[in-house]
Amino acid sequence: MKTSIQIEVRPTEIDVMGHVNNAKYLEYMEWSREDWYNKAGLPFDVFVEMGMGTVTANININYRKEAKLGQKLTVSTEPVRKGRSSYVLKHEIYNESGELVADAEVVNVVIDLKARKSVPLPEALAKQFES
Repeated sequence: MKTSIQIEVRPTEIDVMGHVNNAKYLEYMEWSREDWYNKAGLPFDVFVEMGMGTVTANININYRKEAKLGQKLTVSTEPVRKGRSSYVLKHEIYNESGELVADAEVVNVVIDLKARKSVPLPEALAKQFES
């Protein structure tokens, strides 16, 4: 399942170069990831009930085009691949003109909340990677 959210670039997200600060793109992607989990029926509290959580292990981001104040951006999230305890979500950010602003692959790991160690993906999450 691919999901997307719409955002508008705010003044607090602009750096001294007059465009969106690089760290803000990670926040945009995090907001989109949260939306993806919710639409997949896997909000944070569902993981907690299973005694599990998800942590980000790696992010590879490509900054393609600058975004500026007031621009409306579309941030999408979709599952790419899964392993035993890890999985990859892909993000793309487009501007109003349909130009790719940034894209990234984010590696997440499912952990046992008490042991703080990786565990196999729960079935409900693994299903999200089936075609």
